Amino acid sequence: MCNLYNLTTSQEAIRQWTGALRDILGNLEPSIDVYPNRPGPVVRNALDGEREVANLLWGMPTPSERVKGKADYGTTNIRKPQYSHWQQYLGVEHRCVVPVTSFAEPSPKENDKDAETGIQRNFWFALDEERPLFFFAGLWTPWQGVRKVKDGPGDHEVYGFMTTDPNALIKPIHEKAMPVILTTQEEIEIWLSAPWSEAKGLQRTTPDDALVIVEKPATQIKFPLGTTPGDQLRLL
Repeated sequence: MCNLYNLTTSQEAIRQWTGALRDILGNLEPSIDVYPNRPGPVVRNALDGEREVANLLWGMPTPSERVKGKADYGTTNIRKPQYSHWQQYLGVEHRCVVPVTSFAEPSPKENDKDAETGIQRNFWFALDEERPLFFFAGLWTPWQGVRKVKDGPGDHEVYGFMTTDPNALIKPIHEKAMPVILTTQEEIEIWLSAPWSEAKGLQRTTPDDALVIVEKPATQIKFPLGTTPGDQLRLL
């Protein structure tokens, strides 16, 4: 499932789309690639109830029975909210939206290398060729634990996003799932403020014509041949 996405927009655009009144993000680069176990911008319902833009670590706490070794590298994608582990995060206080302009799925073909990066080729998806802003439906939480063994235990704020059945465009590339995509301010309001009985209806497949395949972002070319950026996280 999606373990890489790009954001090419402004903080002002994110605030206007979501109605966030507080911004603790810091300076957002004009274009960023977000990988698992690394920081990414989200708009969340903060613990004091304020809607804010913040920088959190990508990867929700993994169910304890699935953690192997001394570190929990996080779970990036959440498919089954009915699973007991996720029930504690379904209230509005733990919901967030994740700003995106394009996202990647790796080629299903073995050894299908990108000539410019030297790593497995990605297919990139956006709403159209202009790559307008949209959002993933996400969850977030404060968490204390070991994310990297070398760093030891620490206090973190982490996030992940919901997935659902893939549409006809994505299924040949990733047959199991796609992110839950929000494209209107009404959908964002429902996800951030409605009771779960209503918000859960947004976990649905995006229409087949809602996405297009686009070229990889220019930021991807910065990785030299033979390198593999990012940690690979477990999916659930």
